[in-house]
Amino acid sequence: MVFSTLVFLFVYLPVVLGIYYLLPFRWRNVFLFLCSLFFYGWGEPVYILLMLVTITVNYIGGILVDRFRHEPKKARLILTLNTVISLSFLVFFKYADLFIGSVNSLFGTHLALLGLKLPIGISFYTFQTMSYPIDVYRGDGRVQRSFTSFGAFVTLFPQLIAGPIVRYKDIDEQLIEREHSLDKFASGAERFTLGLAKKVLLANGIGSLWDIYAANIEGLTVLGAWLGALAFAFQIYFDFSGYSDMAIGLGRMLGFDFLENFNYPYFSRSVTEFWRVWHISLGTWFRDYVYIPLGGNRRGIQRQIFNLLVVWALTGFWHGANWTFLLWGLYYAVFLIAEKLFLLKRLERAPALGHIYTLLAVLFGWMLFQLNSLAEVGGYYRAMLGFGRALFSQTDLFYLRSYLAVLLSCALASTPLLKRLYSRLDPKLRAVTTPLLMLAALFLCTAKLTNDTYNPFLYFIF
Repeated sequence: MVFSTLVFLFVYLPVVLGIYYLLPFRWRNVFLFLCSLFFYGWGEPVYILLMLVTITVNYIGGILVDRFRHEPKKARLILTLNTVISLSFLVFFKYADLFIGSVNSLFGTHLALLGLKLPIGISFYTFQTMSYPIDVYRGDGRVQRSFTSFGAFVTLFPQLIAGPIVRYKDIDEQLIEREHSLDKFASGAERFTLGLAKKVLLANGIGSLWDIYAANIEGLTVLGAWLGALAFAFQIYFDFSGYSDMAIGLGRMLGFDFLENFNYPYFSRSVTEFWRVWHISLGTWFRDYVYIPLGGNRRGIQRQIFNLLVVWALTGFWHGANWTFLLWGLYYAVFLIAEKLFLLKRLERAPALGHIYTLLAVLFGWMLFQLNSLAEVGGYYRAMLGFGRALFSQTDLFYLRSYLAVLLSCALASTPLLKRLYSRLDPKLRAVTTPLLMLAALFLCTAKLTNDTYNPFLYFIF
C-alpha cells in the first residue's frame, strides 16, 4: 500500500485536512496537488515523473485543442496525438512483457522480458487525464489554464490509485468553486467510515477464505469450490466498493462531489443490469469515449454487436496484462449480446430466475477474472460443476462453520435491505445512532488493523 492504513488514518489524513482548511481557497488546489504527489510518491517515488509527464501532456493537449477549436482537422490531430501518447505509457508499462512473452511463445524466440514494476493506479489516472482534452474538444468541459488545478484533478489522493474514475467534465466547476460545510464534512466522514468498515471488516474477513481454496485448486471439492467462489465475489465487491465509498467520503470532506461507483450489483436481475451498477465510472467511460464514438446502437444490430465486442475486449484488457482478462471481457460480451438479441425480454418476465442466472454468470466470471491461467480456471470450473475430488470434506464443513457469520453478513450487506430499514427510523433517532455506529465501526476497524497483517487492496494492481 502507499501508506499503511493506520498511518493514513491517524497521521496523514488529519494533517492534510487540518492544513487544507487553514489555507485560503485559492491555495487549496495547489496544496491538494502537492500532498497528493507526496501520497503517491511515498510508495513509488520513481513514478512521480511519469505521472507529471502524463499530466503535462494532457494539460497542453487540452489547451491546444481549445485553441484550434474552430479548425476541426487540427483539433482532431492534436487530440489523436494526445490520446496515442497517453495510451503508449499505459501499454508500455502494463502490457510490454505480455506481448514479449507471447512473441516468444509463438515464434520460439528468447527476447528478454523488461520486468517493469506496474505504476500503481496507472489504468485509472490514464483514463482520467485522457478525459480532459476529449471533454474540451466536445465542449463538455472548459479549458483549464491552471496547471496545479489540473494536476489536483488528476492526483486527488482520495481516488488516485484505485478509482473511481473521475472525469474532467464531472469535476470541472468544482476545481474553481466548491461547497465546504460542516454537514458536508460530516456526511463525508460517515461515508468514509462505512467504506472502511466494508473493506476491513467484510472484504478482509472473507478474503482469507478465498485464499485458502485458491491455493489448493487441484484438491477442490464441489462445496469447497463454491465456498471459494462466493468468498471471492464478496471480497472483491466489498474491497472495491469500500474503497469507492472511502474516496467519495474523502472527496466530500474536501468539498468535492464524486459520482457513485456501485449500486448493489449482486441484486441485479440480468448481466446488463449488473454492468450498469458495477464499477459505474469505468462502464460509463467506455460507453461515452469508445462505444458511442464507434456508433453505439445507431448503425444496426451487426455493428452494435461489433461495438460491444470491441468495448468488452478493451474492458477485459484494461484490467490486466493476462490473456485471461481478454477472455473475461469477451465472456461478458457474449452474455450482453445474447441479452440484447433475445434473452433480456425473457428475463424480465421471470425476475427471480434472472437473479439466479446473473449470480451464476458473475460467479463463474470471477474465477476467469482472478485465476492466473486457463488450466487453473478449467480445474476450478470442473469442481464447481460437480467434478471435484468429492462432494465435500470435513475441512469444508469446518470452514463453512467458521466463516458462516461473515458469509451471512456479506450476503445481507450486499442488498439494500439494511439501508432501507435504517432510513425508516425516526430522523431524531438516526441523528443519535449514526455517530455512535460510526465510532463503533472506526474502533473495530482500528482494532482489526492493529491485530491483523492481512489487508490487501485488490484494485491497486490495476
